[in-house]
Amino acid sequence: MATIETRTSDTGEKSYRVKVRLKGYPPQTATFERLTDAKKWAAATETAIREGRHFKTAEAKKHTLAELIDRYTKDVLPTKPKQQEKQTQQLAWWKDKLGAYALADITPALIVQYRDELANGDTCRGTIRSPATVVRYMAALSHAFTIAVNEWQWLEDSPMRKVKKPKESRGRVRFLDDGERQRLLETCKQSSNNWLYLCVTLALSTGMRQGELMGLKWPDVNLKDGFIILYETKNGERRRVPLAGHALELLREHAKVRRLDTDLLFPGTVHANKPIDLRKPFENALKVAEINDFHWHDLRHCTASYLAMNGASLAEIAEVLGHKTLAMVKRYAHLSDGHVSNVVASMNAKIFG
Repeated sequence: MATIETRTSDTGEKSYRVKVRLKGYPPQTATFERLTDAKKWAAATETAIREGRHFKTAEAKKHTLAELIDRYTKDVLPTKPKQQEKQTQQLAWWKDKLGAYALADITPALIVQYRDELANGDTCRGTIRSPATVVRYMAALSHAFTIAVNEWQWLEDSPMRKVKKPKESRGRVRFLDDGERQRLLETCKQSSNNWLYLCVTLALSTGMRQGELMGLKWPDVNLKDGFIILYETKNGERRRVPLAGHALELLREHAKVRRLDTDLLFPGTVHANKPIDLRKPFENALKVAEINDFHWHDLRHCTASYLAMNGASLAEIAEVLGHKTLAMVKRYAHLSDGHVSNVVASMNAKIFG
């Protein structure tokens, strides 16, 4: 219950000190110049405490967004090593723009204002940020707010819940046609880098990400049964990658001349414990093959596209690429239209004869 104590100063001015006591909660006090304000605060505070809102609101007034981001960066980001560097940079942007605000004063409208500034601002390369990049910045801040709400009890609710994310494009689908693929593989064979052809062939046949491929170690490769086990993947899950055909034969040949001073399949020339950098040899090969608008990651799109065109389902493509959901592979759906038509025709034939 609430008690109100009237106080009179030396000059004769009155003030009203309110103390709210509820069993199981620490007492709350405040002082007002008007009795009506004191009564309103007492009633509102009692209700907020009973509904579990008061202390979260008080915490939100005590902490700034800068404090939230600093604590999140120190305590939470180290548990996300693959995202730590990128999200530290993203959160630093929000801290620079909104860090001085108390959490209680950060509204959805305020976040929208800076979301739009982020979307219209230039990157360090002088280009406009894509919707996908803006979404990543928002996701980093959103998770920080979620931790502050659920674990630290600094907020009653996250203001990010009411902020709309920019719509992302369906995603790039650039794959090599038969002529381009043949030209690229030929130029890779002729490259001064002896491993370029093998690495491009492996990327095309397995769909492994560049980081996964370059980080391969011999203990994780089973040449007898034809598979690779990836322990360090983007989604954090272990993945079994099948090896077959030409890629498997090339890798078996490569194993005969492996270096003994490192477990890496493709170690660098200077530092044996760091993977080789194939960026320049690959760019040169693309130039000689006269292939434009193509990047190493597009080799992964090639794998998915070829699988789709050879009748693989979206679920099978997702499993090969290591995606948890089908959302990321729906961009290849149009390439398997013929396969879908055959499935429907087969089903109709069985049902109706």
